[in-house]
Amino acid sequence: MSSSIRYRVEMKYDVTVLTDKRYIKPEAINDYVQNVLTEDELVMDALRSRGLSITRKAWDDPNFHWGDSHYILFRTTWDYFDRYKEFSLWLERVSKQTKMINNYATIKWNLDKHYLRDLQLAGAPIPPTVFIKRSEPAKLSSIFGLTNWKKAVLKPTISGAARHTYVVDAHNIGRHDFLFSRLIDEEDYMLQEFQPTIMTEGEISIMIIGGQYTHAILKKAKHGDFRVQDDFGGTVHPYTPSPREIEMALQIVEACPFKPVYARVDLMWDDDGQPLLGELELIEPELWFREKPEAADLLADVVVDILNN
Repeated sequence: MSSSIRYRVEMKYDVTVLTDKRYIKPEAINDYVQNVLTEDELVMDALRSRGLSITRKAWDDPNFHWGDSHYILFRTTWDYFDRYKEFSLWLERVSKQTKMINNYATIKWNLDKHYLRDLQLAGAPIPPTVFIKRSEPAKLSSIFGLTNWKKAVLKPTISGAARHTYVVDAHNIGRHDFLFSRLIDEEDYMLQEFQPTIMTEGEISIMIIGGQYTHAILKKAKHGDFRVQDDFGGTVHPYTPSPREIEMALQIVEACPFKPVYARVDLMWDDDGQPLLGELELIEPELWFREKPEAADLLADVVVDILNN
């Protein structure tokens, strides 16, 4: 891959790295915020070292002209799912002013977890899943009763950080009927069979950049919880994936209808120890560059190639 820019039309910036406003000038810096800053800085340093002009902005910055940048690179826009309507309008508007990494079509497709159905049709193994359309009249208990599952996870199809995510079973499903009747008026939901190994074995994240495997980590929930995110006490551990897990991750990325520059493939295991696709993150995934700084260099090389072509 190229390590320097050969030619470009003059603009203020080659790349604008995107975050959300909480991480522009944070007043209090805890470990969580420091990780955000460290990750973004690793990417920006790698881009600058290749001669690129870089800035970092909140995606909703009202004073920045997006046409001043060749590309915008999605990194830590971690409030988009809480402000989805606003974000969608911004996304459409800005797509007419500059180019995006990952590109606009990829981001639009990956925003909604219905993409899992597309990947399943392409051969990716996912947990048994029922997609429920907004304002669908059926009760949650009725839908759950038809599955014959012991437990299930209910979550929105557009979400992150375990927003409105609940574990339901035969004992608590009735209590969730009223909550579900309100939630389904607002947005689409999905019901997935609960995989008990998420509480014992955790979930692995495999990073793919420029079509290459770079590194992986293991996320484990705190005792008694199923949510592996560090927002809820989850922890991160080194992990060396098996050749089979790497091959599955590469095949899943290859099955995307659009070729992503970067991807994070989250895998879990079923009761038989077979890997299942939990999520494919193509918008603003945490890529744990702090665990593998060389991966930020690879991303920078891929960006340079994009700018040169």
